[in-house]
Amino acid sequence: MTIKHLMMASALALTSAAALAAPAAAERVLRVADSPIGEIDPHLGNDLTDTVLAVNIYDTLVFPRADGPGVVPHLASEWAIDGAVYTFTLRDDVTFHSGNPLTADDIVFSYNRFMDMGQGLSSMFAGQVETVEAVDPHTVRFTLTAPFAPFLSNLVRLHIVDSQLVLANLADGTYGEMGDYGAAFLNGHDAGSGAYMVTSQNPQTETVLAKFDDYFGGFIENAADTVRYRYGIEASTMRALLARGEHDISDEFLPPEVIAALANDPNLHLISQGGSTGDYIKLNTQRAPLDDVHCRRALSYAFDYENTLRILQINGEFSQGRPMRGPIPSALAGYNPDAPVMAQDMDRAREELALCQYDPAQYPLDIAWVAEVPARERVAMLMQATFSQLGFRVNVSKTPWALLTEQVSNAETAPHAAEIGVSANSPDTDSLLYAMYHSSVAPTWMSAEHLKNDDVDALLDAARLETDEDKRVEIYSQLNTLLIDLAPSIFAYESVGVYVARNSIDVPDMLNDDTRRIEMYNMNWNNISVADEQ
Repeated sequence: MTIKHLMMASALALTSAAALAAPAAAERVLRVADSPIGEIDPHLGNDLTDTVLAVNIYDTLVFPRADGPGVVPHLASEWAIDGAVYTFTLRDDVTFHSGNPLTADDIVFSYNRFMDMGQGLSSMFAGQVETVEAVDPHTVRFTLTAPFAPFLSNLVRLHIVDSQLVLANLADGTYGEMGDYGAAFLNGHDAGSGAYMVTSQNPQTETVLAKFDDYFGGFIENAADTVRYRYGIEASTMRALLARGEHDISDEFLPPEVIAALANDPNLHLISQGGSTGDYIKLNTQRAPLDDVHCRRALSYAFDYENTLRILQINGEFSQGRPMRGPIPSALAGYNPDAPVMAQDMDRAREELALCQYDPAQYPLDIAWVAEVPARERVAMLMQATFSQLGFRVNVSKTPWALLTEQVSNAETAPHAAEIGVSANSPDTDSLLYAMYHSSVAPTWMSAEHLKNDDVDALLDAARLETDEDKRVEIYSQLNTLLIDLAPSIFAYESVGVYVARNSIDVPDMLNDDTRRIEMYNMNWNNISVADEQ
């Protein structure tokens, strides 16, 4: 690192230290929990925890609309669309945490970094953009290779970094003149313009952040001065911390009975968000006996949807799940509220199994459940009991999330079935279904079904090209029907994130069921009030 780089890093450290140096009595601290690992490089992250960090540290040209599909202006004050050309006018009041002003060059650099590194959610733009150019300091133009309907919504995943700061902190790497593209630096520091800036980072335990007073988006009254984003707190520990007033907002993975017990504490209340996340029993379509569609349909009909929802019920008002009507959650375009909900039908299950080429007695099923989410063990055990009625021998395994994500990325090592919650990555249905079911997508936990079907690919491709929203909804309606028939997944339930919060904490974005942003875009720390009496 050069002397210039060291001076800049020292200046940033002093800024961070100053932000934390407010008198203890005046400081408002927000303590939030989630699952590890917390990735603060916005171009590497792809999980829920990573999303919360990116949303609060960085900004994007557009932001998900609060009341349904679509986006609203954010870093961009306005835009114009001319065929495949999108021209954005930038706000003139945005400053990065370093003090550098936002310019169009930062947009261009951020896009190039995202795509050159090819990690995180960069596949949402792969092959779609021909050029990105700074027209002037406050105007940036994207020229697409062809019409691409999800493009505007997908921009909620293009987080903008301070190009000057990143360029000043390059290390040796594999990206030519860009070295490591600042990856080592952004592993422990931020280069954002968001409401909060990183003061310390341990991806396994905690990220600590300080309020950025110059944030253009402003703050709710009594917003936190410091946020402690904690990772991997076990349910028993979380329960004790909340009861003692030593934590403020739980993660969404507490068992229902723990949430129910905490809800009875007069010092605590529940908040929730949902609408863009499905919990899917991902069936390995490339592994016998589930490479036979009839066998997959048999499991889909046999699944006990009703009792699964009972497992997730917290009290008369809150549940961690609600019925699904196919692969599309309720907040996304293409969801049909009049379609029948998924329901168990053991007679149909046996009829489909009779058409399957495999003898269930000869093909034991492996079911994995995510170790960090205890309620999923109960769903797995329910599947074991139900699928056994069809003649299958079912093996259930508790698998840490990090190991499961590795296993399911390869059809040969993936279990027959694994329950995985998948959220839309943008307010567009494409960001959910394409990532899960298009055969061209690189295999990840999102596409653990390893589906390869020409008809599905054709419909997904058609939806990307169709710019008429009504026609796109019809395409997704067809996809909904086709995917139910192909049964690459069991559409178990629509996931609802239920959190326990102290009464001193007010989260207005998560108190209204009409708020249907894609998941974790409601956890905006600048819009969370921390009362004096903590």
